Amino acid sequence: MTRKNLLLNMYGAMHERLGPSYWWPGETPFEIALGAILTQNTNWENVTRALANLREESLLSPEKIFALPEERLAALIRPAGYFRLKARRIKHFMTFLHRECGLCPEKIADFSTQTARARLLTVNGIGPETADSILLYALHKPTFVVDAYTRRILNRHMLVPEDIGYEELREYFMDVLPVDVVLYSEFHALIVRVGKKWCRKKQPDCSSCPLAGFLE
Repeated sequence: MTRKNLLLNMYGAMHERLGPSYWWPGETPFEIALGAILTQNTNWENVTRALANLREESLLSPEKIFALPEERLAALIRPAGYFRLKARRIKHFMTFLHRECGLCPEKIADFSTQTARARLLTVNGIGPETADSILLYALHKPTFVVDAYTRRILNRHMLVPEDIGYEELREYFMDVLPVDVVLYSEFHALIVRVGKKWCRKKQPDCSSCPLAGFLE
């Protein structure tokens, strides 16, 4: 079986079992981008609480976050953890948005995917996973997001080595899959759902996993 067929079959098995993911949550591209930064090293429940704090203060707009003092921002996003560091990273991102597109994140989509990704990666605190999440889910650019769940699942299925790097793992998908934003978005979301519920770091539940049929 080719890699393309294998990946599409795995996608089909997960989607048939779990249904659509409706991911990434967020009312605007800017909110989705903030969520991508806030979710670093924490769970989505904590991110939701941090975003709720900003929403209650009517601050979920690029202009208001850009003008907000860093200390005040840090206090509001405290539930997301590492709040001082994340406030600094958000401020770096806001400086980037101000410089590149006049605080209109949607304008980043005017660049090619490769150019937009390269520019996002110049922002202090935005690594490949965060950049790809912003591009895919906020801006609907065709780039594949990979994470620890992706690495764990594919390694346990003996498809990639445990120490595979981010870019190589990303290309494992993008080299063979159709260039399709909807496919990329849903595939990543399904992997996260399977990783959280079945392919856990400790005590994985392989027998009832949607991908059980793909184990050797």
